[in-house]
Amino acid sequence: MDSISSRIAQVTPSLTLSITNQAKAMKAAGEEVYGLAGGEPEMDTPQFIKDAAIQALTDGKTKYTPAAGVPELREAIAEKLEKENGISYEPNQVIVNSGAKHSCMNAIMAVVEEGDEVIIPSPYWVSYPEMVRIAGGVPVLVETTEENGWKITPEQFEEHMTGLTKMIILNTPGNPTGAIYSADELRALGEVALLEDIIILSDEIYEKLIYGEAQHVSIASLSKDLYDLTITIGGFSKAYSMTGWRIGYIAAPKEIAAAIAKIQGHTTSNACSFSQYGALAALQQQSTFVDDLRSEYDMRRTFMFDRLSKISNISVVEPQGAFYFFVNAKPMGLQSVNLCDKLLKRYKVATVPGIAFGNDSALRISYCTTLDVLNEGLSRFEDFCRSH
Repeated sequence: MDSISSRIAQVTPSLTLSITNQAKAMKAAGEEVYGLAGGEPEMDTPQFIKDAAIQALTDGKTKYTPAAGVPELREAIAEKLEKENGISYEPNQVIVNSGAKHSCMNAIMAVVEEGDEVIIPSPYWVSYPEMVRIAGGVPVLVETTEENGWKITPEQFEEHMTGLTKMIILNTPGNPTGAIYSADELRALGEVALLEDIIILSDEIYEKLIYGEAQHVSIASLSKDLYDLTITIGGFSKAYSMTGWRIGYIAAPKEIAAAIAKIQGHTTSNACSFSQYGALAALQQQSTFVDDLRSEYDMRRTFMFDRLSKISNISVVEPQGAFYFFVNAKPMGLQSVNLCDKLLKRYKVATVPGIAFGNDSALRISYCTTLDVLNEGLSRFEDFCRSH
């Protein structure tokens, strides 16, 4: 239609949501579907977080808050970032958003101008290129390799930089690969960014879901110069099983934070008021929930890696974080949408086509589901692989 803007016309719908909705429709029709496509923990939100939100409702905290978030939550996030991430922000540098996805969109809108290029390592989270397009920018997709752990190298970064490069997006731990950048790797990438003052969007939504000997490092903590270039994204959806609460945040240099607050003031205004008090409780109250969640997912990760490693016509890199495996299925010779469609319709297993993340020879399998579903889903996936 001529009435649709050219920016939006070139944006593709989310394949991850499409697959999830298709699986739900099959379940609603009475079919047994083994969902390995999801991106949210199956555990319920901890009760103490619910109680804090309920108390906020009871106390009448149902009105507008400041657009950037209630002061006590912004202060608590700043304290968390200093204590856990080694980054010092004032509360006015922290903006509370309606989920980390919203945080990313606002950050890109605040920085990217028409025609600006944004470097995005591929595989990438499905929404990054589309967000850049919505902002009028040009996504520059840099293909990473399985051999390098699905991580961009400084040489690749520098090779793809031009005079139009405005930003690079780093996601660590990563979706869909579970890859984690070490301090040395981030420092080397940061040195390239500093050559031309390239803004770094550091999406750290999975920072608490890290396994084995791996450690999470915030690139903004590595030097004052990198701090001045970095927008740090965080949230509560994954670690606290709060996906529907829609609470995320950005922490950034004052000028960028102020610009994001301005955007938010003219779009959504504040994030949900009582959700903010639930998030505050998540930060302030002692709980073993995150440790328990991490331990459970580590067990599933190990179980899944053992199973997948024994399938001859696929290959996987053991993920260090998040809750996904990015499965290289190139030997099967199927395009990823076709592969996932057959897997869903014939074997009742829902996964996500790799093309959604920039790789048409792969698929993403999630282990944020019950062990029973995971076990049966993997057995069916093994049968599928043997038949191809």
